[in-house]
Amino acid sequence: MKIIDKHSKSYTLYLSLLKEELVPALGCTEPIAIALASAKARDVLGEFPDEITALCSGNIIKNVKGVIVPGTGNMRGIETSAILGAAGGNSEKQLEVLSNIKPEHVKKTRELIKTNMCKVKVIQGTSNLNIIIEMKKGINSSLVEIKNKHTNIVRIEKNGKLIFQNDIESDSPSGEKADRTHMSIEDIYDFANTVEINDVKDILDRQIEYNTRIAEEGFKNSYGANVGTTLVKCYGNDIKTIAKAYPAAGSDARMSGCILPVVINSGSGNQGMTVSLPIIKYAQHLGVTDEKLYRALVLGNLTAIHQKTGIGNLSAYCGAVSAACGSGAGIAYLHDESLDIINKTIVNTLGNVSGIVCDGAKPSCAAKIASSVDAALLGYNMAVNGQVFHSGEGLVKDNVEETIKSIGRLGRNGMKETDVEILRIMVE
Repeated sequence: MKIIDKHSKSYTLYLSLLKEELVPALGCTEPIAIALASAKARDVLGEFPDEITALCSGNIIKNVKGVIVPGTGNMRGIETSAILGAAGGNSEKQLEVLSNIKPEHVKKTRELIKTNMCKVKVIQGTSNLNIIIEMKKGINSSLVEIKNKHTNIVRIEKNGKLIFQNDIESDSPSGEKADRTHMSIEDIYDFANTVEINDVKDILDRQIEYNTRIAEEGFKNSYGANVGTTLVKCYGNDIKTIAKAYPAAGSDARMSGCILPVVINSGSGNQGMTVSLPIIKYAQHLGVTDEKLYRALVLGNLTAIHQKTGIGNLSAYCGAVSAACGSGAGIAYLHDESLDIINKTIVNTLGNVSGIVCDGAKPSCAAKIASSVDAALLGYNMAVNGQVFHSGEGLVKDNVEETIKSIGRLGRNGMKETDVEILRIMVE
């Protein structure tokens, strides 16, 4: 283990990534991003519009189709997200844009959907995450475009005139895109071991509080397919089951319109819960110190971010797998395992479930989360028993970094046509 100096580029990078990625979001991030763009377009227009046109990339359409917009009871879809964002969204609250929605806003949205005042169009040949909201009121118009990240506004127009443009692909607080090209599990491990806890405590305390609370809500009430409660009911409450059931229960609630926020990872609340909750529950089970938990969460979160960087925020590759690799690494860390065991845990997990596809945000995400965490636990137990998948076996390469690159190619390039076909099937 090497000490990473607080003033080094690596320290600054990893800390900035945690601040940039681990932010609160209310509801599934794709419909919320639409609501954010819509609320901002309404602000620019200066009044509620007569017409809304929502232009979305295929992956946005895929991830909005099956998930309930929070606060609406049972309403889904791009039209709901766009109209509700215009009716009552607060653009200053970013991914919590719908946190102040009231019953009258929902009622207005329900009525306006019937009038077809919101038109939806697909954007072809663009990035996987692209939203353009156009509004009109009389002779006045506005336009807001989000691209590459869920809160990254790249263009604003008023009455056809450009009033804001941002070519930077990141929405980080510094306004600059962090250079992730030199990330590695070894560096992340060293950072997790040496980071000053006060630098990350507030970020992680919020992750622990928010994600635990929504998981507990998922157990208390009936949401979606109730994957979390089914796991506990059928398999008991040993720590291996709890580690799977908690993020599944959180997803049950979140995919079915629960109004509680979560702290996301790589643009996804499901991934934020998948990477954090198994580590949190194992830390409680093992009785480790708060410091140990924080360091395990740093390792887990950054491991998930590192893997997702090569894939992109949205693709046909299920992000729960990347997040579960992070939780597996964090659980290994809690058990005082070596970097070698952590690397093997990641490789074993990727060698198992890297073929799970993303067919949009919906209740079955909870089951995919449970399966991914189960694979991570298996991967860890294989590693501590001296078992690892070897180079040349499928997509597994010579080491953990090459394997992560291999999976990145699969998710970003290899699954492009899969992504198109999934969307075709979903909209038929």
